Amino acid sequence: MLEFQQQDACEAQLYIEETDATLPGKLNPNTRYAFFSTIAKGGKSLIKSCRDLHLRRTVCYKTLRPEFIDNEIENKRLLREARISALLQHPNTIPTYELGRDSRGNLYFTMKLVHGYTLREILNYRDRYDLSQLMDVIMQVGRALAYAHSRGVLHRDIKPENILVGPYGEVLVLDWGLAKVWSKDKEQLEDDTEVDEVEAEPGMTGEGKLQGTVMYMSPEQIDRDPKISFNSDIYSLGAIIYESLTGVTPFQGDIVQSLLQQIRDDLPTDPRTANKTRVPDALAELCMQCLQKDAATRPNANELIQRLQSGW
Repeated sequence: MLEFQQQDACEAQLYIEETDATLPGKLNPNTRYAFFSTIAKGGKSLIKSCRDLHLRRTVCYKTLRPEFIDNEIENKRLLREARISALLQHPNTIPTYELGRDSRGNLYFTMKLVHGYTLREILNYRDRYDLSQLMDVIMQVGRALAYAHSRGVLHRDIKPENILVGPYGEVLVLDWGLAKVWSKDKEQLEDDTEVDEVEAEPGMTGEGKLQGTVMYMSPEQIDRDPKISFNSDIYSLGAIIYESLTGVTPFQGDIVQSLLQQIRDDLPTDPRTANKTRVPDALAELCMQCLQKDAATRPNANELIQRLQSGW
């Protein structure tokens, strides 16, 4: 299990002056949060840390960037993300605390603030970690996905940047902003939040318009398959397994459209061939099965967990 020194948690000692401070008789929700500091900027959102003055703790505060504050679709997406995050109560998801509107009427939601490293940061130094440590992270991501899939939620943006390893070995799947849930009416058309987006690495050219991050997208995600299933997330996790085993993504290139074509049509080089050091057969076979073009031939999240636990 990956663990970091406890001081990385940046948590101060508790004192009775904090725990026993009087709570005002009349609470003003518009003055609950203070001392805001931006910690990340997404394509449409802002993520800040701030102080919850009622509970005397520092939390994560997510809202839309100013240019999207009045965008109806982005507001609907943020509302959906907040509720999905809140409804997915699992050890490998981040707890959501509150959904509300600020003094100007703008949507926000608050979450647990976790200090740690993303899997991207860890993979940038993968030689420092034992393969069993990396597979433990993958297995915990698999548990989060198994739970989400059982609740009818497809994450749709599984990538190393959206996996956080905390200071006590906890593994958390982040950012459910592109998550897909289905209507009770199976015949209902997709709603207006199904806006196409693609994320590419800096310097890549020819960006298309697709949901997710190109290096980890499944073939059916690229093709906007209306019958997309939970096994799309398994493909993305398979791409992360491949990178954990070899140090490279299954496909490489500087042209987005070329990468998309490879994902559609080609199988990546077997990890046992792509890596200079030995890759266990069981992990290589599991990885390649996750990356199959036909989603029905991929293992589901529970099968993936079982195979990672089977003593490879």
